[in-house]
Amino acid sequence: MDAQEWKEVFSFICSVEFWRMGVLWTLSLIYSYFQLFRQTLFSAKSKSKPYSPRCSPSSIATRRPICIVTGATSGLGAAAACALSREGYYVVLVGRSLDLLSKIASDIKEQSGDACVKAFQVDLSSFKSIWNFKREFQQWLSDMNMHCSVQLLINNAGILATRSRVTTEGCDKIMATNYVGAFCLTKILLPLLQNSPIPSRVVNVTSFTHRSVSSMKINKETISGKCFSGSRIYPFAHVYEYSKLCLLLFSYELHRQVKLVEQSSQVSVIAVDPGTVKTNIMREFPKCISQLAFFTLRLLGLLQSSEEGVCSILDAALAPPEISGVYFFGGNGRTLKSSPLSYNSKLAKDLWEASSDLFIELQLASGHTT
Repeated sequence: MDAQEWKEVFSFICSVEFWRMGVLWTLSLIYSYFQLFRQTLFSAKSKSKPYSPRCSPSSIATRRPICIVTGATSGLGAAAACALSREGYYVVLVGRSLDLLSKIASDIKEQSGDACVKAFQVDLSSFKSIWNFKREFQQWLSDMNMHCSVQLLINNAGILATRSRVTTEGCDKIMATNYVGAFCLTKILLPLLQNSPIPSRVVNVTSFTHRSVSSMKINKETISGKCFSGSRIYPFAHVYEYSKLCLLLFSYELHRQVKLVEQSSQVSVIAVDPGTVKTNIMREFPKCISQLAFFTLRLLGLLQSSEEGVCSILDAALAPPEISGVYFFGGNGRTLKSSPLSYNSKLAKDLWEASSDLFIELQLASGHTT
């Protein structure tokens, strides 16, 4: 490395955000595994099973159920798409790079000759792109003479940017991709999920980092991330934690909402935390820092490959239809209690209302009102 690169590394190591990740995130992860160990230990003593078995997807009039996977260009998204294709789903890949999506689609078809895959180029940080996807997706269903419904939506797309970026719609890039995009996509596709002739499900991929958030203020400025863009030093670690807690609160509130509207609703909602997985999410970090982080996690036995980490996502996706409003962690169909703050129902309702208001604003600004 040259002098400039060493300077950047030194500056990164001296930042508050680096130590927040190194200390709080590690403690949050260790606590999650400790909680899992304690729960498993007590369950063993009581001879009860602390996990949910997987169920195979049902066919619809001899046709494959449809699964949409966001962030499917690499890492967990690509691994989940491959695995769910083997389970019998017609997998719809969603991501920003059409070239990478095409490669993943080809890989899936190579692994299984009868795999059914379709790719759509979508930027989850853009409401306009999400709305265009809905229109193109419904047109594709019509052209293929397929039932106008979705059986499984996996909100997996996520980024960890080290610099402040603002989308064309004025939102912080991390918040827009990790939370606002997932909320908008789910809200737009909810009628298709409810229209499914078999039980359908939303799986939101969250993170143990949500435990590092001790309090939060709900308003449109914080949800959109606008309040962070004016900071002298961009608090990217805090923004990431916040986005994952929002996604978790949203999962629990959506679970309550669909059950409240219709007691016999067939739509279930599950949050899932795959733990630490070796992906390219730290691509904006100095290379030596990301390598050190992976080395340390591997040394502690906490680092997983995408193929290992995807097990928790599959547990959530293939859990029995009656399982809803829970937090999967650790694989083998195991669930945990998330942070106490994530179960604050008033906070979740406030988030729902503020997110719905932001949704309407983005809808009006984009000119898509129908």
